[in-house]
Amino acid sequence: MYESRKKGFRKIKIYDIIPTKKKENYMERLQKVIAASGFSSRRKAEEYIKQGKVKVNGIIVTELGTKVNTNDEIEIDNKILEKESKEYYLLNKPRGVITSTNDEKGRKTVVDYIDTNSRIYPVGRLDYDTTGALLLTNDGEFANIIMHPKNNIDKLYLAKVEGVITGDAIHKLEKGIEVDNEVFHTSRVKTKKINKENNTSLVEITIHEGHNHQVKRMFEAVGYPVEKLTRKRIGIFTIDNLKSGEYRKLTPKEVQIVYSLKEKQKKN
Repeated sequence: MYESRKKGFRKIKIYDIIPTKKKENYMERLQKVIAASGFSSRRKAEEYIKQGKVKVNGIIVTELGTKVNTNDEIEIDNKILEKESKEYYLLNKPRGVITSTNDEKGRKTVVDYIDTNSRIYPVGRLDYDTTGALLLTNDGEFANIIMHPKNNIDKLYLAKVEGVITGDAIHKLEKGIEVDNEVFHTSRVKTKKINKENNTSLVEITIHEGHNHQVKRMFEAVGYPVEKLTRKRIGIFTIDNLKSGEYRKLTPKEVQIVYSLKEKQKKN
């Protein structure tokens, strides 16, 4: 439900979150409007819609193709859709931290590391025991660009695996691996170091997809279980100058570079 004005809130209209030059007779997909407001990523917005948690002008909407105009009022899961200034962060995620906005068990989440009052959320996820580069934002369009496979954004991981990895295993990873009826692809695989004494190998692997536990499952499939995994880079964003648990804001230029990927897709 919309909260009353007596509580100091206001109902936000789509009119408030679109460019001035586009306001007249403007129609946009509901999930895109939700993402643009900073409430969630577009994928999460689609989940809210399908689950019947979104109302437009007091009516529950469950169809993803629904378009709204400048006069429509939107509520989500009993929360007001409020406009926020867009914020963008890069975190070097520590080991043993949940990639979520909250945790029922009270464990520390990635959002706890960022000093902000805005409703930010992680872009994609890293496992509890995986460290490294993680983007956080309240810009749903930005998050969608980063996560969508069609944009071919590199995700570079450094994996410490059990065993002395062979050239044959590297070749299989390069060709792509079928795991549990899913085909996982890589764009580059390179052995960085082999430690015969400890029977371990360090391997760099670059992927564009984001399947659940993808890197771990790929190495497991070729017989080399992952002991330690770090994401070193997402596209242009590296953790080279960030210690574990440290973060930084993205620059306007970096955000612009990400949005330029969307423009390239339109041209193609």
